[in-house]
Amino acid sequence: MAESLTSSYKKLMEKVKNLFILESTAAIVHWDMETKMPPKAIKLRSLQLAMLSRIGHKMSTDPEIGKLLEEIMRHREHDGLGDIQKRNLYLIKKHYDEQTRLPEELVVETARQQAMTIDTWKKAKAAKDFSMFKPELEKLLDLRKRAAGILMDVKRTATPYDALVDIFEPKMAVGPISKVFAELREGLVALLRKCEVAPKQPDISILKRRVPVDAQRKIAESLAEFIGYDIKSKEAGGRIDETEHPFTTGYYDDVRITTHYYKDNFASSIFSTLHEGGHAIYEQNLNREWIFQAVGTACSSGLHESQSRSVENIVGRSREFWICFLPKLKELTGNILSDVDLDRFVHAVNQVKPSKIRVEADEVTYCLHIIIRFNIERDLFANKITVAELPQIWNQSYKEYLGVDIENDSEGVMQDIHWASGAFGYFPSYALGNIYSGQILATMEKGLSDWKTQISSGNFQNIKQWLAKSVHNHGNLYDPADLIRRITGEELNVKPYLNYLHKKYSKLYGF
Repeated sequence: MAESLTSSYKKLMEKVKNLFILESTAAIVHWDMETKMPPKAIKLRSLQLAMLSRIGHKMSTDPEIGKLLEEIMRHREHDGLGDIQKRNLYLIKKHYDEQTRLPEELVVETARQQAMTIDTWKKAKAAKDFSMFKPELEKLLDLRKRAAGILMDVKRTATPYDALVDIFEPKMAVGPISKVFAELREGLVALLRKCEVAPKQPDISILKRRVPVDAQRKIAESLAEFIGYDIKSKEAGGRIDETEHPFTTGYYDDVRITTHYYKDNFASSIFSTLHEGGHAIYEQNLNREWIFQAVGTACSSGLHESQSRSVENIVGRSREFWICFLPKLKELTGNILSDVDLDRFVHAVNQVKPSKIRVEADEVTYCLHIIIRFNIERDLFANKITVAELPQIWNQSYKEYLGVDIENDSEGVMQDIHWASGAFGYFPSYALGNIYSGQILATMEKGLSDWKTQISSGNFQNIKQWLAKSVHNHGNLYDPADLIRRITGEELNVKPYLNYLHKKYSKLYGF
């Protein structure tokens, strides 16, 4: 690069670095709010988060960033920049254009309202009282609708909801998602019906045995060790804590996960730990050379979910994993599970049964939970339904899609934290992540055909390395559709995921 271009690019990247440092700081403040913060601190915390958002917005919309972008884009040697530099510029400009259109007060008020809505959600969920939650959710929804209307124009999307989806899954829109989800639903419902009438049904009584929380914490630590998520050494970059709703947050050297322990449902923390651990190892395996650069972030929420769902389900619910880990589980739980048979246990943790709670759902029905949420979000932002109607619409949808009756709003419309945190548009990423995981698995099996054998012998390292090279290391160098095409050689395709499910569950259920 010519000196002036080099200098401008370097200045721009320094400003971006400071933004990432601030954002990583805000992430830890959010983590503390969910894990360690005393109840009385919520009002102060909402002000702290609002202040961080104000600072972040000022930094993001610094006119100097716009000036540097223009200088670089117009420079006669711009075309000579490398792919990484051009991608950085594209992502920085996209973010700058969006943030400069969002009024500072809207950003600040949204951050403050998010903190208050989450706090109210926790209380309302405990009280099983949606009426407590409704006013705060309405305030937050109104703020997100205002932002969506602005971003729709900037992103040039067809609808406000498309603009929110684009935040989490770039260049993905309601139309294509609806089409893919219709095909996905058809395949899942057909498989569900086969499982329901199959001759072989699991005995899940073993999963109801009470396991002390202390033992479950040791199990979580052992699972972290298995997948190579370091929480103990002097060089550890992770930790496991407890919270109402499991999540992962952090950046490169400090990536933290949470889980929730239930004495009468020990499997819940096992699979939430694996799920969040999958997120964590993705973050920790991003290209180290790209830290503090836009290209050094995860590709999309859907790709993120593909990695967490792969570790949780494709690995964690496989027979081969339990060949390795069941002896360790028995050791950590004393005589509670000493009599448990391998195949009986594997079938139990892979039970297919329509349920009320998304995070407890099996692989076959999980995406039906997501499609319900996608439909509701789409209609909310199209002003076809209101917040007041959410419980009724939710309950009707669960009856239609899953055949279950919702008894209270805590196990219904208030079960997830996403809407309380303002993350409208995120839910489709879960189902897209499952679809991606099927495509990535089909590709991995061509290059790592003995992956199951490796798992059964306790070796996750080679799988992790394959995922790091094929998925994690690419960071945000490509949009999700482009990355999936590069990894698998094909467009977004539901069939590999449905094939994986059918092969697995036909063997388990005997059809």
